[in-house]
Amino acid sequence: MLFNSLQFLIFLPIVVLVYYILPKKIRYIWLLVTSYYFYMCWNAKYAILILFSTIVTYLTGILLEKCKKSPMDEAKRIRYKKLCVAGSMIINLAILFFFKYFNFAFYNLQQLFAHFHIVLNQPKFDVALPVGISFYTFQALGYTIDVYRDDIYAEKNFFRYALFVSFFPQLVAGPIERSKNLLHQLAKPNKVTFKDMRQGVLIMLWGYFLKVVLSDRISIFVDYVYGNYETKPGAYLIVATLLFAIQIYCDFAGYSIIAIGVAKMFGVNLMENFNAPYLSQSVAEFWRRWHISLSSWFRDYLYIPLGGNRKGKLRKYINIMITFGVSGLWHGASWSFVAWGLLNGLYQVIGALMAPVRDKVVKIFGFHRENFSHKLFKRAVTFILVDFAWIFFRADTFRQGLRIVKSMFTVYNPWILVDGSLYRCGVERHGFTLMLICIGIFIIADILKYRGVKVSEEIEKQDFWFRWLVYIGAIMGILVFGVWGSDYDVAGFIYFQF
Repeated sequence: MLFNSLQFLIFLPIVVLVYYILPKKIRYIWLLVTSYYFYMCWNAKYAILILFSTIVTYLTGILLEKCKKSPMDEAKRIRYKKLCVAGSMIINLAILFFFKYFNFAFYNLQQLFAHFHIVLNQPKFDVALPVGISFYTFQALGYTIDVYRDDIYAEKNFFRYALFVSFFPQLVAGPIERSKNLLHQLAKPNKVTFKDMRQGVLIMLWGYFLKVVLSDRISIFVDYVYGNYETKPGAYLIVATLLFAIQIYCDFAGYSIIAIGVAKMFGVNLMENFNAPYLSQSVAEFWRRWHISLSSWFRDYLYIPLGGNRKGKLRKYINIMITFGVSGLWHGASWSFVAWGLLNGLYQVIGALMAPVRDKVVKIFGFHRENFSHKLFKRAVTFILVDFAWIFFRADTFRQGLRIVKSMFTVYNPWILVDGSLYRCGVERHGFTLMLICIGIFIIADILKYRGVKVSEEIEKQDFWFRWLVYIGAIMGILVFGVWGSDYDVAGFIYFQF
């Protein structure tokens, strides 16, 4: 069930209405039932997987809690706790590997053995990638590690824990919530006022604007150019790549924002997942602002356990590359995703190595780091680097990504920017103009956010007539300018494939 579908717009009001009719003690049961229904709308049989993962990590938490209270000596207790966590991780990651990475791993194994003239026959498995498996698996494993570290209590109520794993607003594409944030709120939801409901709706409208009006319109152009990259070379690909950076941001941030707005209606505050990332002044800062829930997950559960920056510079750089390589693989079973992750890691390693050189250049030429021009330059360079890496994220294969890069740098056709050729790539002139206007609105909103201005809160401070004017105007704008039509096929969210 997609957020941008009629089915969901019928589903949500019913869930909210029944939720507040029911007694407080059993409301979480209703949310659990509706969360499983929400997930089963894609493929009912895969609900067994999320239930199995829930049972495994729930029992692991209980075992860890019992171990803490047992009279065994400390060394034995630590060993037992590590075995519990290792067992939970092996089981969950094995399931994730089978559904997401088995074909990829076996294909590469075939290629390797082929060099030695050994033929491997791949077994056939007719399985589809379960929606959201990477997200809920990481959320459940994060809980297990948190209990092991004594950062959170072991949840005794199985149904409440099951809701933590399957809470429908953020189930299939995040944010990947931490147990310390979400479990407490599910146990004792915040009191919801009419103002909270209004703000939740307003937040959702902004998410729908990013997805339906902006991202889905950009995707038409990007899909056309990347799908015909051999006949649309050079400047076409440069424009498409620039636009893809906006598309994926609006698509994924749109989902996260809608999820935050929906959760707010139930008294749950989800973590912020994006914080104006394209205004970052370095790639490292970008990753502190982009997909924050995943970036922080890898930081806390992979980078720091590997040693972080505590074991010397060389080990720090290796840990960065490992973390970003795994992050790339998390996004998809393809070498193009691995290349994308490693490239982002390499940016940070080179940035750290070049820091002394940059400091000398700044000192020699008398640059002022706090000047607008200097910050603008750093933001431009950061965006170019990040956007270049997006090529491999968007390309179907690593080789295709290399061909696209070659075309961008070897084919010279800048006249297509002014001769109207861009309007023959799926989006006509008026649609292209609307797209640019919406990008301008999106940039202004991010600048305000970067400066700490919360537009939704500012709107809530205004008189009721102004607020309702904004609500009605936003709804009408989405309905009129959204990508709809008689042949409209509800566009899925990009991160559903992960």
